[in-house]
Amino acid sequence: MPDPSPADPAPPTATAPTAPAPTVALHVRNGAGGWDDGAHEGTATARGGPRPVLVLDRPSGTLRRPDARGEDRSWESARWTSPPHRPAVPATELLVSWNADLPRGCWLRVEVRATRSDGPRTPWLPLADWAATDEDIAPASAPPDGDDAVAVDTDTLAVRAASAAAGVWVTDWQVRLTLCRRPGATAAPAVRRLAVAASDVPVRAAVPPSRPGPATGVATAVPPLSQYAHEGRYPHYNGGGAAWCSPTSLRMVLAAHGRYPARAALAWVDPAHDDPDVCHTARRTFDHRWGGCGNWPFNAAHAATYPGMNAVVTRLESLTAAETVVAAGLPLITSQSFEEGELPGAGYATAGHLLVVSGFTADGDVVADDPAGRGRAAVRRVYPRRDFETVWLRTRRRRADGSEGSGSGGVCYVLWPEEADPRQLGALGRLGIG
Repeated sequence: MPDPSPADPAPPTATAPTAPAPTVALHVRNGAGGWDDGAHEGTATARGGPRPVLVLDRPSGTLRRPDARGEDRSWESARWTSPPHRPAVPATELLVSWNADLPRGCWLRVEVRATRSDGPRTPWLPLADWAATDEDIAPASAPPDGDDAVAVDTDTLAVRAASAAAGVWVTDWQVRLTLCRRPGATAAPAVRRLAVAASDVPVRAAVPPSRPGPATGVATAVPPLSQYAHEGRYPHYNGGGAAWCSPTSLRMVLAAHGRYPARAALAWVDPAHDDPDVCHTARRTFDHRWGGCGNWPFNAAHAATYPGMNAVVTRLESLTAAETVVAAGLPLITSQSFEEGELPGAGYATAGHLLVVSGFTADGDVVADDPAGRGRAAVRRVYPRRDFETVWLRTRRRRADGSEGSGSGGVCYVLWPEEADPRQLGALGRLGIG
């Protein structure tokens, strides 16, 4: 066959399809390497336990903050500051979560600051004052704060919509952890894990379809719990059980891992109430400033107070990524919003709802344990794959009245036990979780 002449077109060449650019970069700090690489002001890396943790070694200052009764108090404190971290994506949002062991009399302050792509660095912005119980302080997110381009609101740091549209993003971030305790106490508050999910959140009302992956035909047994079993109970916690989708979902997954609160921790719950551990979880996840039980990092932090449990808040880019974890036997808790009829089989509308993804059918549809089921028998459901991934992964939606609403863009809680098997650890590792 003759060589083609200069006038002949070049023969076609096969090209591999281009993978979409990642939109989420999860950065996890734990172990000696995670804590040694930071600025210590009275904190230290303790190496005596199963794994190194960040502890209050010696007080380096004091903080003034009201206690749980509202009385102004002085607290001993020590502080650790992470080095600047440049995420692998041009981030427009940061989700910070933590796992900490805080004995009575101890609490943790979490702050973040970011450098903007247009030059300025934000001040230190408070995210939360958190404790494992509400008996020393009232755990609370910080009031909204920020600058003209970047702001913190309840559980996220985000580039404001107008600035993101103008091309501003976060080029690097730092987190500051302040460990606090009552003066003269010897208790050692400790932080085991810090996770920051940096996201280049796409503005979209529709999402590309995914193909069923490794979890088809797999479903994990999750004890079914209904938030409506607690309707009207303890209304000072987010209006009562009708709003407890997040703590009820969290309780289902913790139970699936065999984690339950100690009997003494439930002594305050009316003994006539069934599932008192859901009431306990609602109290322990309640954000006393925001007024809700759905603060994402608070739920992850509470999950990690159970012995041998770990949790992070992150975003996943596709339902296929979720299948990777679910196929390994680790149910996910996902956040979504939708109008009635957008998620066939749900039978309700929601501006924000948490549920458990427990598995997938042979056709790839989602097996969910939805706490909105009115009774245990109505909790386990199957939701159509395409509809579920749309309401979970989108960031914009049209409300019934024609106005524009938001979506979580794939936010989920990932929980796993210390006794996770190699397959589960491998699935977590593929999501950058360690």
